[in-house]
Amino acid sequence: MSQAQFDSLIFARWMITVETDGEILENHAIALKDGRIAVILPAAEARQLVADEVIELDRHVLMPGLINLHGHSAMTLLRGLADDKALMDWLNNHIWPAEGRHVRDEFVFDGSLIAMAEMLRGGTTTINDMYFYHGAVARAGLSSGMRTFVGCSILEFPTNYGVNADDYIAKGMAERREFLGEERITFTLAPHAPYTVSDDTFRKVVTLAEQEDMLIHCHIHETADEVAGSIEQHHQRPLARLQQLGMLSPRLVAAHMVHLNDEEIELVARHGVSIAHNPTSNMKLASGIAPVQKLLAAGVNVGVGTDGAASNNKLDMLAETRMSALLAKVGTLDPTAVPAATAIRMATLNGAKALGIDDQVGSIKAGKQADLIAVDLATIETAPTFDPVSHIVYAAGREQVTHTWVAGECLLKDRVLTRLNLADLLAKGEDWRGRILAKGE
Repeated sequence: MSQAQFDSLIFARWMITVETDGEILENHAIALKDGRIAVILPAAEARQLVADEVIELDRHVLMPGLINLHGHSAMTLLRGLADDKALMDWLNNHIWPAEGRHVRDEFVFDGSLIAMAEMLRGGTTTINDMYFYHGAVARAGLSSGMRTFVGCSILEFPTNYGVNADDYIAKGMAERREFLGEERITFTLAPHAPYTVSDDTFRKVVTLAEQEDMLIHCHIHETADEVAGSIEQHHQRPLARLQQLGMLSPRLVAAHMVHLNDEEIELVARHGVSIAHNPTSNMKLASGIAPVQKLLAAGVNVGVGTDGAASNNKLDMLAETRMSALLAKVGTLDPTAVPAATAIRMATLNGAKALGIDDQVGSIKAGKQADLIAVDLATIETAPTFDPVSHIVYAAGREQVTHTWVAGECLLKDRVLTRLNLADLLAKGEDWRGRILAKGE
């Protein structure tokens, strides 16, 4: 018997590489070895290779895993709790009080696990998270197998987790040390927003990020009220203030960035800032339409995020990718704005670039880690298939994702999670529903 050359050999009807916009390889295969893509070649040639496992996906698109560039995973447990409200009403009068009553380590771990199960079933392989009890988020990432960026939230006011900004930073850095060396876990600094963080704290974050080589993740220019409040309090718009504080750099992942003028677009392009576009959350909270077409035209790296399930209400990156394309078109009255191939790049390789891992994931390329998903297009909802790229963005649903791999490990196989037990997670969700209702909203 021949000794296997590879761990897995995956044959697919179509392959969207994202190496070049719109590139589709038909009837190709990839060979995986030690969690990486070893070789990509036509199916006929691949039949000569020997692997421990052979996977036939003759109805499917194989593509890079989706990268959720902005989320609050644990807030899955608050899904649907306070809908149809403006952002500050939603936060001040509903979400923050509910968090004060319930958010602890157990809440964050259970909520994050439920979120990660949902995301893996929808083709998301990486989450850039921002919440509290960061060790719980990291443990959930390790349990699920998802590539997890753990954002250490920083605010000036007390919560269950910390008493002030220095306390948040100290606790976050201590928890980071516990997980150093875990390949799929990366900690980031996450000052919440310009309206909840002081100048001194922003300066500390910038210094610490440079010293520890960490990314920064922050809500910025989400609403018109935020911008107006900054002008009233600081006599300048948030981005101008953040520029003076040294926050604008390639380290920064700026979430939302809805309300930008042309000068600010040029500013973020010049400083290499990446943006996490959250179209559904922005629409649901009536925050506005981000100028994605202008940002991309200016050379700004724009990825896609879901935000939390409390403001979306689902963690569906295929839906967000579709919405990114459609919202750009209606926002500009230009049907050519953000074509399907661009939307896919935003949800994959652009997200990887924002997180500094585009040399490892985000596209199908020999040598990269095998963060991959398979989407079944042989369903009535996607029949017939003329253009797989178009179908992934405009027609396919997350229920058509059949396989999800992270670093070559299959975490979803034929729609079944391989590490997580759905029945257990559903029971956890029901238990938390009872607890939350017992204490009131």
